[in-house]
Amino acid sequence: MTTNTGRFSGWGRHFHRPIFFSLVILTTLGAMSLLSAAIQDEGITPLELALLILYAILMLWITASFWTAALGFARILRRMGRRAPAGDVVQDHPEEANEPFKTALVMPVYNEDPQRVFAGLRAIVQSLAETGHPEGFEIFVLSDTRDPETWIQEELQWRQWALELGQPARLFYRNRVENTARKSGNLADFCRQWGGRYRYMIVLDADSIMTGETLLEMVRRMESDRRVALIQVPPVPVNRSSLFARMLQFAGSLYGNMFVAGLAYWQQDTANFWGHNAIIRVRPFAEHCGLPQLPGHEPFGGEILSHDFVEAALLARAGWKVRLADDLGGSYEEIPPTLIDYAKRDRRWCQGNLQHSRLILARGFKSLSRIHFAMGVMSYLASPLWLLFLIATGIEAYFRSLKVPVYFFGDNVLPVWPESYAVEMATVLWVTLALLFLPKLLSLVLLAFDPIQARRFGGLPRAALSVLIESFFSVLLAPVLMLFQSKFVAAILLRTSVGWPAQERGDHQTGLAEAVGAHGVHTLIAVAAGVATYTYVPAFFWWFTPVLAGLALSIPVSMITSRTSIGRLARRAGLFMTPEETEEPRVLQLLEENLVPPPGSKGAATATPLGATPNARDLWSRAVMTPATYALHASLLPDETPSRRRHHALEGLLFKLQDEGSDSLTTLEKRTLISHRDGLYGLHTLLWAELEPPPTSPRFPGV
Repeated sequence: MTTNTGRFSGWGRHFHRPIFFSLVILTTLGAMSLLSAAIQDEGITPLELALLILYAILMLWITASFWTAALGFARILRRMGRRAPAGDVVQDHPEEANEPFKTALVMPVYNEDPQRVFAGLRAIVQSLAETGHPEGFEIFVLSDTRDPETWIQEELQWRQWALELGQPARLFYRNRVENTARKSGNLADFCRQWGGRYRYMIVLDADSIMTGETLLEMVRRMESDRRVALIQVPPVPVNRSSLFARMLQFAGSLYGNMFVAGLAYWQQDTANFWGHNAIIRVRPFAEHCGLPQLPGHEPFGGEILSHDFVEAALLARAGWKVRLADDLGGSYEEIPPTLIDYAKRDRRWCQGNLQHSRLILARGFKSLSRIHFAMGVMSYLASPLWLLFLIATGIEAYFRSLKVPVYFFGDNVLPVWPESYAVEMATVLWVTLALLFLPKLLSLVLLAFDPIQARRFGGLPRAALSVLIESFFSVLLAPVLMLFQSKFVAAILLRTSVGWPAQERGDHQTGLAEAVGAHGVHTLIAVAAGVATYTYVPAFFWWFTPVLAGLALSIPVSMITSRTSIGRLARRAGLFMTPEETEEPRVLQLLEENLVPPPGSKGAATATPLGATPNARDLWSRAVMTPATYALHASLLPDETPSRRRHHALEGLLFKLQDEGSDSLTTLEKRTLISHRDGLYGLHTLLWAELEPPPTSPRFPGV
């Protein structure tokens, strides 16, 4: 872990943004001039004008990414060899630091694997304990889980851990009756109910892991400047074994550091919030970050889904600083294991990001916050724009192929050769590719200057080979993701809402049926487009082959990259290595120990809580029938005033349960039966009264 070198000082900080945006605009204008020179032939047609506009928008996006990486490269290179000792943080307001305060570790969960949730939290708390300073932190599991089986398992895991921890006042759990406004509503409910007790909250995702040293440093940095409301620590992807995930982990670890350093360069004190692995000052967050309902209906109206960008913008609008701690490590997350799962996560995020288009021109936001909103929209809109650009380029090539060259005009004896723009078009292509792939080469240059870090990536030769293979697969996967995201954007524009489904986190492999279902259309598009271009515009076909190859091979590539066996083989070969694999951090070791405890161990997340049977499918039944589980669950339900309508609804569900058995109840009906204390009590009492020893019932299997 390094220190707060990311703080900006001196007159030079005022030129960071002008330098960045000037470089982006000048590079975009230069690329546009190349394309303009290539297509200007007897004036510009409407189609060529459309090409120029599309290319300008896309080049702004590409050059912004390139110069972010390039400036990050310069920052890291400059920072090498002059790191200060860890923990050297200036205290601007020591009088506030001396006041007693608490920090809440807040983990919102929604239908997540309880074993993984509590194993991760245990690892974080254990890492805090190893620092010797765990007393300033309290833990909250804020459950929005709808599945009744998962809900009961969360309660049992929480209670078991609280007993083992010996400090139940530091560990809290609650499940909301209604998950209003999803994650943002979950955090808002925490701030209303308990926020006054805490100066800071550190927001975690269900797959988040952070070291104790990082948590302490985050608090120290907040204490050093009372105008800072949020510090985002970049999470590094870890712990997945498939080839697809290991390539992403490698790319995120090697290239990500450079991009994050570049973002911190030009964002300065108006950085962004990524939704997790960040520390937030509770009071300003509670005062300024209440999210409104957008006018109209979903997908563009209603609740704001991608709330994190908006919350950062609201804090900045209120005059608070939002920072990106590009120099702070010890922050980790887990990513989708397959291409299809990655696309599903994109589908969920796409609707939230496109909502930001309604906020770009909203009153009061800072200009940089508006740029953040635009970049969030562009992260998904870029795919359909690329698709339109490719289609327009193919149409333009077809029209040019129809032109018959005329070599002799009037009385000319010598032929007049038609102008060729092959050189200009090739230059446009190579400039675009250079902007896309140069950051990968710059990351290898950084490794060449830092032999210790190079060894953590498996050595410079293996890292270079990994970059080459990753680049090859990224070329194949890019057109597939382009079509996926274009489909998502089209569906949202057609007013189709996606909701907020739970994310697939564990390793699994893509089968043939799943791959054909997801990529069959991609393959057909590749065949149809390939035949059409080869038949009508054969010269364009060869330029188009990288896109066609990615789509045509999407089924086998999706299946191959999902294989954990290939991922492990690559690791044994020293490919796609990351520092977290070469020198595994202690907190990730603790996570592994908690997930797979040794026989007879106590305190692991998989330990059987409160005498439970190993079969988690019986948990809902046990919440109703088993006295210990029933008492625990009933004690955690909120106090409510019974209503006659609810009483009759619960009574109807009880009759259905008695007549048809528990298998006849839907997940929602099961949850309803155990969501209200009076209904749960009546159900518990009635079922026990009907039973004769031994306490089993064919109408209520599993009890």
